[in-house]
Amino acid sequence: MGSKHKFLRIPAIMGLAVCLLFFRFTDYCRRGTKRFVCAIFIFMCFMVGNSFAYPVFQNTGGFVADGTDEQIPVVSEDESLTLTGDTSVNIDDVPLLEDADVLDGYDASEFHGMSEVDKYSLSEILEEGTEMEKEAEPADIPETENASKPVFSKDDWKLVLINKQHPIPDDYEFSLGNIKTIKGTMKCDERIIDELLSMMQAAKKDGITLAICSPYRDLNYQEVLFNRKIEAYMRKGMSYMDAYIISSKAVTVPGASEHQIGLAIDIVSDEYVTLDEGFADTEAGRWLAEHSCEYGFILRYPAGKEYITSIEFEPWHFRYVGKDAAMVITGEGITLEEFWDKYL
Repeated sequence: MGSKHKFLRIPAIMGLAVCLLFFRFTDYCRRGTKRFVCAIFIFMCFMVGNSFAYPVFQNTGGFVADGTDEQIPVVSEDESLTLTGDTSVNIDDVPLLEDADVLDGYDASEFHGMSEVDKYSLSEILEEGTEMEKEAEPADIPETENASKPVFSKDDWKLVLINKQHPIPDDYEFSLGNIKTIKGTMKCDERIIDELLSMMQAAKKDGITLAICSPYRDLNYQEVLFNRKIEAYMRKGMSYMDAYIISSKAVTVPGASEHQIGLAIDIVSDEYVTLDEGFADTEAGRWLAEHSCEYGFILRYPAGKEYITSIEFEPWHFRYVGKDAAMVITGEGITLEEFWDKYL
């Protein structure tokens, strides 16, 4: 029959192959039931999990148009809600907001902010009766190479590094000291008060009246200031991430501010009371940049070092590090971060 009907050989072979495959598959399923069930279960888990992660199976709800990669926003039933497209923002071109701009209307008299009432001049401190009898004692600069070099330690409270990458340690302890003034009470780490007043007295002898503002700030104040700046930038149309980045350039992130440990002081003068870069060109700004190191203070955020400090140039922001470290940092023109890398 095979020789008479050769044209039937191919269908017969194909039918036999299908039967054998079916038999082998059913036999495999019968002997490998557990493996087959596990495979189905894994596939179902994958499908369910993927449906929550990304709408890959939806093409009618506005995610992906048929045949294109164009993104189509989902429109809510509320027609008044409109979604704006992505806009590129050059953060470097966005002007920084002043603290007073975002604190307008915020009633927090217990905090030290930027208002006039929170600026303390030396004359106001002395009028209240603060004892200030000793003369200013600037640091002595070694005259010979054989002079003993100071030894620095990471455990020194004066040299604690506080920035965005190094928040305030949980176990950091300090005591606030009060300096009574005719306007109220100024607070900072009590261990720096003598040097601070000595520096103000020395400046006065040179004909410059320094004024202190925003010494110690607690965490609550820092959070209010930081969050309000983010909100202000977002109202200008910026995304939250862009607003966060630009806010952190002018205000340290809460929990990473030197003001919170009482070692940072914002200083202006009786002739220039605005916290901006213009202070660097005043007599007070130039005096502080040259002489503050003699009393243990450094210009914390110098110009040209923004890529290291992540903070814009602030010629009014001074940080106490002790006389030895201040002379090294100012003399070498480095930041506290660079000092740590080199000496600690």
